[in-house]
Amino acid sequence: MQTGRNLYDAYINDSDLIGTHSRLQLAVNLSDWMAGEGSDVTNPMLDVDDFIGKSFTTGPDGKLYQLPDQQFANLYWFRKDWFDRADLQAQFKERYGYDLGVPVNWSAYEDIAEFFSIHVKEIDGVQIYGHMDYGKRAPDLGWRMTDAWLSMAGAGSKGLPNGIPVDEWGIRMEAGSCNPVGASVSRGGAANGPAAVYAIAKWDEWLRKYAPPGAASYDFYQSLPALSQGNVAQQIFWYTAFTASMVAPKSDGNNTVDDDGNPQWRMAPSPHGPYWEEGQKLGYQDAGSWTLFKSTPVDRRKAAWLYAQFVVSKTVDVKKSHVGLTFIRESTINHQSFTDRAPKLGGLIEFYRSPDRVLWSPTGVNVPDYPKLAQIWWQQIGDVNSGAFTPQEAMDRLATEMDLVMSRMQAADEKAGVYGGCGPRLNDESDPNEWLNKPGSPKAKVDEKPQGQTIGYDELIKRWQS
Repeated sequence: MQTGRNLYDAYINDSDLIGTHSRLQLAVNLSDWMAGEGSDVTNPMLDVDDFIGKSFTTGPDGKLYQLPDQQFANLYWFRKDWFDRADLQAQFKERYGYDLGVPVNWSAYEDIAEFFSIHVKEIDGVQIYGHMDYGKRAPDLGWRMTDAWLSMAGAGSKGLPNGIPVDEWGIRMEAGSCNPVGASVSRGGAANGPAAVYAIAKWDEWLRKYAPPGAASYDFYQSLPALSQGNVAQQIFWYTAFTASMVAPKSDGNNTVDDDGNPQWRMAPSPHGPYWEEGQKLGYQDAGSWTLFKSTPVDRRKAAWLYAQFVVSKTVDVKKSHVGLTFIRESTINHQSFTDRAPKLGGLIEFYRSPDRVLWSPTGVNVPDYPKLAQIWWQQIGDVNSGAFTPQEAMDRLATEMDLVMSRMQAADEKAGVYGGCGPRLNDESDPNEWLNKPGSPKAKVDEKPQGQTIGYDELIKRWQS
């Protein structure tokens, strides 16, 4: 992108970079493109309003910079066949005092993880575990955290698709502004606040206490086969992109479907941590999106735009969605063929048709330069897994380094307009308690182990459909 060379004519690029593209001025503003230079090759039936991720690819200026091509959410996954067993329900109720069901909060998730790993231990002669995750110090640990783990704990502000003024990275940008002002609590951010530290501490604790042996040393790719082996009861952080593989037949080695191919598992909304409030986002949703660069000659850009529109056209999208199960259009989600297929997809269709869907969103516009900031995360948080630093120490280092990198962006923007005037403008540091004592995010420490809450899966589905 920054070479200014025409290497490819179009790209599929995560909408996590919307804050980058809208600032660096290297990507084509699609709103103006469709109305102007590209109007003669823009499909009048494109129907931009049909794209469920349109808000994810809109910059602070209200312009569309990317067109979604595939989307998937990060949800809660659980073995419904085990949760439905009367003997396990009775044991759980006796031990914890409430019903075994879909966890609403992290306290319940933790109780269920402990229940299966420590107390049930074995089902049908197979050792089982109440949690699955990964922790290797590698680049994929970065997106494990930036994909909204802190917001699931409740670290950010209220606001959709992302918190205003504080987002799920802990970066503060005031309403109506395009200039981030800091990630540290001392600057009004939340990356090293109590909620963020709690989120990292629980990731590390659950990984060691309740996940299969060796999970702490797995990377993302090594962790993928774990669920299909059939010995994990639940996972708090599961991408719906893997639905297609999880509905594969038993003959393919998938031990989570019955002999008729019906899933014995379900997906459900992510539980939230004790800092979360109504009105906040609840999880992450990926939106790989068509992105055009100004460095591409106009004739080649027009040809690429024609192809991109074909790939996301309504007819093609229905077929594509049946293969990949990564929905981008409202019309596809509501297509009769998916009503027919829904019972075989473990709750995917019910989720995407629910009003709760909007609580899952990608990284937003508060992040001014995704590539520069994302790489900091895995390096700092990986040091928690290794034992080199405590969660508080790691998040202090992370927040400080993000502020340092943003200070360099600020200097470049003020000197040469690199970020179009929308680069960071950091707040002066002050006593963190001044910020923690104010309403909203960053949030002061709360009771981090409230009573566990669950909801019955069937009740949840009824709520979605009402």
